[in-house]
Amino acid sequence: WLLSPDNELTPGIIAEVIAGRLQRFHDSERLRRALGFFAEQKKRADAHQPPIKRTPYFCSGCPHNSSTKVPEGSRALAGIGCHIMAMWMDRAETYTQMGGEGVTWVGEAPFSKDTHVFANIGDGTYFHSGMLAIRQAIAAKVNITYKILYNDAVAMTGGQTPDGEVSVPQVAEQMLAERAKAVVVVTEDLARYEGVVLPASVRLLDRGELRTVETEFAATPGCTVIIFDQTCAAEKRRRRKRGQMVDPGTRVFINAAACEGCGDCSVQSNCVSVEPLETELGRKRRINQSSCNKDYSCVAGFCPSFVTIDGAVLAGSNHPAINREAAPEPALPKAGHGYNIMVTGIGGTGVLTVSALLGTAAHIEGLAATTADMAGLAQKGGAVYAHVRIGERDEDLLSPRIMAGCADLVLACDTVVAADKPVQAMMTAERTALMANADIAPTADFVRNRDFDFQGAEVIRTLSGAARPDAQHFLAAERVAVALLGDAIGANLLLLGAAWQKGLVPLARASIEAAIRLNGVAVDFNLDAFALGRELAHAPGTVAARVEAASGPAPALPPASLDELLRRRSADLTAYQDSKLAARFASLAARARSTGGEAFATIVANSHYKLLAYKDEYEIGRLYSDGRFAAAMKAQFAGGTPYVWLAPPLLARTDPATGRPAKRRFGPWIFTAFKLLAKLKGLRGTAFDPFGLSEERRHERADITAYEAEIERLLGEWKPEKAGLATCIAGLPMGVRGFGPVKAAAREAVAAERAKLWAEWDAEPLQAAA
Repeated sequence: WLLSPDNELTPGIIAEVIAGRLQRFHDSERLRRALGFFAEQKKRADAHQPPIKRTPYFCSGCPHNSSTKVPEGSRALAGIGCHIMAMWMDRAETYTQMGGEGVTWVGEAPFSKDTHVFANIGDGTYFHSGMLAIRQAIAAKVNITYKILYNDAVAMTGGQTPDGEVSVPQVAEQMLAERAKAVVVVTEDLARYEGVVLPASVRLLDRGELRTVETEFAATPGCTVIIFDQTCAAEKRRRRKRGQMVDPGTRVFINAAACEGCGDCSVQSNCVSVEPLETELGRKRRINQSSCNKDYSCVAGFCPSFVTIDGAVLAGSNHPAINREAAPEPALPKAGHGYNIMVTGIGGTGVLTVSALLGTAAHIEGLAATTADMAGLAQKGGAVYAHVRIGERDEDLLSPRIMAGCADLVLACDTVVAADKPVQAMMTAERTALMANADIAPTADFVRNRDFDFQGAEVIRTLSGAARPDAQHFLAAERVAVALLGDAIGANLLLLGAAWQKGLVPLARASIEAAIRLNGVAVDFNLDAFALGRELAHAPGTVAARVEAASGPAPALPPASLDELLRRRSADLTAYQDSKLAARFASLAARARSTGGEAFATIVANSHYKLLAYKDEYEIGRLYSDGRFAAAMKAQFAGGTPYVWLAPPLLARTDPATGRPAKRRFGPWIFTAFKLLAKLKGLRGTAFDPFGLSEERRHERADITAYEAEIERLLGEWKPEKAGLATCIAGLPMGVRGFGPVKAAAREAVAAERAKLWAEWDAEPLQAAA
């Protein structure tokens, strides 16, 4: 092949081929130099392995987070639409062309031991040709349940209105007319069906009943239909901004002190707005208020840390005025024969807006400019690349895309994307300046793996090694934007302002500001973000002080030494219970240190502390009333009425859909109850403890005794060659996280691992003797 038929053709690939053909007829030093350059860049690109990849995922609050779930052991078939991403989440398989949904099952059913499948189909696809797929399944008399995902928009391609604009009642009537065996409508909002007439046989249910209906329909012969009615989250966001849809005044907040980091909230919601929060006690959870689309499904996580705030106002949204003249005018580079800016970021966060503003600003100045935006599924949180080229004349810009090794500036609004191969191929340590957001946004991998390693240090290292040593800048853009602008969406314009202030953008400030005004969207906010970035680049200490004043100090880092760890945890246990409990903790850690050394003792200290400080009713009361929760709320919200979601053991009924205790919302009076509970901690574990006889509390107390016996045994049988195995055993309690049924399931999983490790411990001496 002269040019590869498999992938996209970059300017560098084409130029290399042309140079190679020319060399057959005319050789020169310039050609050899060019070919050598291309060969070196290709070698670098082929060898590059990104530390981590950013892949698209369902948007925050996407209806498909809930609608594509199926009962354990069931199968689902994919179709065309955003919901095809369910295949990447082990929720669906075997996609087909539009209108072919379920066709594969018609062929497979007679030969399969499976008796039923689900098939996902979007409302746009349904009107286009999907109804024919359903018709053929009915004619073939196969057992299948079609889930018509009615999200009110063709979301995959930008939120257009679906052709036909068929309503839910019309879809239900048509499915019954086609002789579907049963039709059910499930929705996020029952209230909006007041006055809506559905066919008499069609049930209307809350989306929380989906699992129950799916189980029922899986056992129903023939073709059944579930219409899942929930508006596309991205479309909701657009309509709310335009005043076309009510923006709920309720926000979700996680009390990090009470959070166990179990990840059940991510399991329940599948939502990318539930993000990791690194603390000195390990990874917890937080809600990204800037990306949250107020779906509220995360509240179902079985955990007492979830709070909803009615009437909440983000603290930073009423920020003090930004001084747009706080930084001096820098010396700017010239566009020359082509100045190349690569902008990288996450879909849906305004990256393409930055690209458009730069192109518009260049045209305002009378310069030549081209932009090429590489998006794909990027609007679903995937990678976005924007090539921006600025030159003195049109003739200077022969291609809208930047060639390999020719980026003058990488504006890394997302460093994960910037560390990937397409961007790294354009960077050189001799030419490329870097302005990067040091706040690494979590990737979707975290939703499915609570302990996912984001490789933050490696990402930073990768970028540092590819850029000019004298022109690389890493700024906490998201933290600054949230604290001083009230929304992380301002981080991209903030980075542009910082890059401009550092003299890395060949455009006049007046031109960029004029482009922002011409854009006509959130003009003052964007001008403030640009100015704040300039000030951050010029006087970082001043901006950092304002950030700390607005949002409080950054979370405490983990203890740097074992002694510091023991000091902090002993103080925590004294507050948790008393000095006697703290002494019990310190004694075991000291024995572990004496025999197993610092590393082993650190593992023991962390695990023992976690077991001793189990989060019972008294501790949850303390964690809500000791001032930490109030301070965290104040740092994020101005005003609002908080409600806590709990499943009290003596009051909670069992939810028939999940088999779990059902959570309920408790109003402001609960904080008085929390204070009282905190004062009653002396009852913990005594005969007068009203909660102490529950199965969960009995397990927690037994776990402490069992663990202390295990550590004593490890110390008594200590051998240096077994230190690694001993460390694994000592760290097992760190895997038992969560509350109620979540913690019980984790305990079972860890018990199996414990048995395996102890069997290995017991067998090792025999293997050595043999």
